[in-house]
Amino acid sequence: MQGTLLQAAALIVPLIIAIVFHEVAHGWVALALGDPTARERRRLTLNPLRHVDPLGTIVVPGMLALASLPPFGWAKPVPVNQRRLHNPRYGMMAVAAAGPLTNFVLAAIGAVALGLFARFSDPGAVARFVVLNLQNFISINIFLALFNLLPIPPFDGSHIVEGVLPRPAARRYAGLRRWGFPLIFVLLVVVPYVWPGAGLVERLVLPPFGWIAEHYYALIRMVAGG
Repeated sequence: MQGTLLQAAALIVPLIIAIVFHEVAHGWVALALGDPTARERRRLTLNPLRHVDPLGTIVVPGMLALASLPPFGWAKPVPVNQRRLHNPRYGMMAVAAAGPLTNFVLAAIGAVALGLFARFSDPGAVARFVVLNLQNFISINIFLALFNLLPIPPFDGSHIVEGVLPRPAARRYAGLRRWGFPLIFVLLVVVPYVWPGAGLVERLVLPPFGWIAEHYYALIRMVAGG
């Protein structure tokens, strides 16, 4: 029982940190580009209680982990008013990209920390728990970044695609946003159930995840002196 609780903690804590920084990054970039909505609603804080969605941040990732599936989740979206940005079209692209970019940076910080810990720490139960947290932290941040870059509304990737499309096409594409969550359910649950092996995550997220993770683990080995 104790081992299960420690494994859950080593998953939930890194996930909460990754999601909170992801959301706050959206708000800070929006503020820098003219939209103070997140600040006005007191969402520019690292206090997880302001961001955590009990279902998306704890229940869904926990169930996925128990099912040996890649854990992902979501927080309460930081409010962004595109019309208040200095350049609404391209400003929204920057705001959207800030979340995944922050996760990649956090993964790099986690890789350096894991390399240093491996280099200077002594083996033991506490060390194993720290290593597990850092390994999860790296994997979760990479996966969260790639998953959010999928060009499916309401993910961050959809805002980036919308910004590069010609305006008429962008308006039609933006119209998909109201169907975002049903579309996600179909693509992530229904399609893999009906057509095994056609999963969106397995085909579009896991291959780049493996390639990128290898580079982070090369950084770990370099810092660790291996």
